[in-house]
Amino acid sequence: MPSVAVKLYSVFFKLLLKHRLQSRVDAAADEFGITSRPEESTAPANPSFAADGVATKDIHIDPLTSLSLRIFLPDPFHEALPTSVKTTFSSNPDLSLRANGLFAGASNVARDRRSYEGPGSAAAYRGYLPSPGTRHHAFSRRLPVILQFHGGGFVSGSNTSTANDLFCRRIVKLLDVIVIAVGYRLAPESRYPAAFEDGINVLHWLAKQANLAECNRSIGNHRGGDARKMDTQRHIVDAFGAATLEPWLATHADLSRCVLLGVSCGANIADFVARKAFEAGKLLDPVKIVAQVLMYPFFIGNAPTHSEIKLANSYFYDKTMCILAWKLFLPEEEFNFDHPAANPLIPGRQPPLKFMPPTLTVVAEHDWMRDRAIAYSEELRKVNVDAPVLEYKDTVHEFATLDMLLKTPQAQACAEDIAIWVKKYISTRGHEFSY
Repeated sequence: MPSVAVKLYSVFFKLLLKHRLQSRVDAAADEFGITSRPEESTAPANPSFAADGVATKDIHIDPLTSLSLRIFLPDPFHEALPTSVKTTFSSNPDLSLRANGLFAGASNVARDRRSYEGPGSAAAYRGYLPSPGTRHHAFSRRLPVILQFHGGGFVSGSNTSTANDLFCRRIVKLLDVIVIAVGYRLAPESRYPAAFEDGINVLHWLAKQANLAECNRSIGNHRGGDARKMDTQRHIVDAFGAATLEPWLATHADLSRCVLLGVSCGANIADFVARKAFEAGKLLDPVKIVAQVLMYPFFIGNAPTHSEIKLANSYFYDKTMCILAWKLFLPEEEFNFDHPAANPLIPGRQPPLKFMPPTLTVVAEHDWMRDRAIAYSEELRKVNVDAPVLEYKDTVHEFATLDMLLKTPQAQACAEDIAIWVKKYISTRGHEFSY
């Protein structure tokens, strides 16, 4: 059974959440109703690498919807350089290592390291974009990207919350990847399909970023050539928004190895994005969704499952409060628990399940939504999709992403298990991972 602390937190959490949800239902019913959200503990972005070796920045990519992203970047020097080289840099960053033959292009790295470190900061990342022709080194290291969607029943939560920030940092460190946490629109101000549209818009934005970065590199590689031709190319690139090029992603992201990771309602969004990515096909090139992770997905349906009956009054998110959240999220004329956004098992849902990416599902023993998530995974396996289920005993909904509050040993184990599975799909040729 969950610990006494978890049970106590659950009681207070449900009382507070029920009050908040009901107030929003009442406000949403009023033509002039105003919904408000209490201040949530947030973690400020920090572009300097903290003690954990992760830097963060916040950006907005759509002025009309305020769609925001928090980018988590691992220290390029943390893994890319041997310990002896790191030590040499820290003790004497001006020392050229080329003569010692320790690292190819190391004199460039020494210069880049000085650009990388800002005044008054030992490791302030200034968005350095390597000049074309720079040799392979830490700054040109290409990392897989995990697109993360937070939980909160579509009505609360944040990509910058302290709990979500802690979870994303844990994933970054375990997998050595870039994590992009999406700040999608919330209900009832923005009902379905707003959050889902935000998810697919991020994917299209990433595709644009990748293509702009490639154009920039192409121009740089032709330096010394026809100046008039280069000016024409620059004009074309600028017309498509080169000024919006995100340097962290342009420098480090390998978007051909992109994984979706959704938490609770974020898992619904991730599943939608995966389906739309398949339908978009080459329109998203070079972005490729290679796998997705659904953590205790926020699914429901008209025909109740065994866990939806037995665990209806489960910890933290019980069935009554989740129904309130669905009422706030789905438009009144579309309110139905067999809505495609709510039930992944309805007949005729497109595209066919056989086209879904490999899907890891995480479920908690004391979560009333558990059985439907397991059933979805079973349907994926029937059409030969790699779709394992990880179930954790004595756990509750959001146990791994509320670890800051719950402090359960299963949270770290869950993150490590996710990392083991995901590495199968993000490892480059010649560095395959097995277990």
